[in-house]
Amino acid sequence: MNAYRQSPFANLTPVVKNLLIINVICFLVFLLFDHGNPGGPVSSTFGVYYFNSPNFRMWQIITYMFMHGGWAHIIFNMFALFSFGPIIENTIGSKKFFNLYFICGIGAIVFQMLVQAYEVYQITGAITIAHPSLESSYLQYGEQAQKLFDIYHASVVGASGAIFGLLVVFGMLYPNLELMIMFIPVPVKAKYIIPVYIVLEVYLGFSQFSGDNVAHFAHLGGALLGFIMVKVWRLQGPRKFY
Repeated sequence: MNAYRQSPFANLTPVVKNLLIINVICFLVFLLFDHGNPGGPVSSTFGVYYFNSPNFRMWQIITYMFMHGGWAHIIFNMFALFSFGPIIENTIGSKKFFNLYFICGIGAIVFQMLVQAYEVYQITGAITIAHPSLESSYLQYGEQAQKLFDIYHASVVGASGAIFGLLVVFGMLYPNLELMIMFIPVPVKAKYIIPVYIVLEVYLGFSQFSGDNVAHFAHLGGALLGFIMVKVWRLQGPRKFY
């Protein structure tokens, strides 16, 4: 055994390391108090709701990023943060990386709420309803009642919006870096695989398949903010990357 074999966590940058720790702690709290149920008290308090929902609180636009609905959810997000985050943080610096992460995360949920507002408007003719805590406020909309109720009473959780922002930034800073993707036997450059991923999210967001409870438009909002911040900050990756 090589005595000098480096730990896979040795190159973790400060912000990425702390984000990983906080997310894991929050997930353990979720398991302890909610018993893995996304509708439990922890998820309901710290997941984010539509702004007109009786369950909405301002702090949720931050705390929702540290809540996850299950093992697959947190593993995917934390693996992506672990894989791409340190490279980006080393490139743009810890302060900008910290700001980037939260700008993308907040932008993601704002974009999601804008889409929800449009859906509420399509059903009711307004972006809010009176007395959203009363069941009768939904029943009057007939076949659309369940959809309206879900918008108001289903929370959004997860770091995916912020992660999608990081993916876009990574693709723009390192477009020619080759990535190994599951089920694809050859490496694919970031400038090809990440746009495909974004297009897939657009398709899934507009398709609205039955049983799909993923907030695809939050993902797209995070991706959009990542793109905007690269342009606003004029971020650039190294000219050559080996």
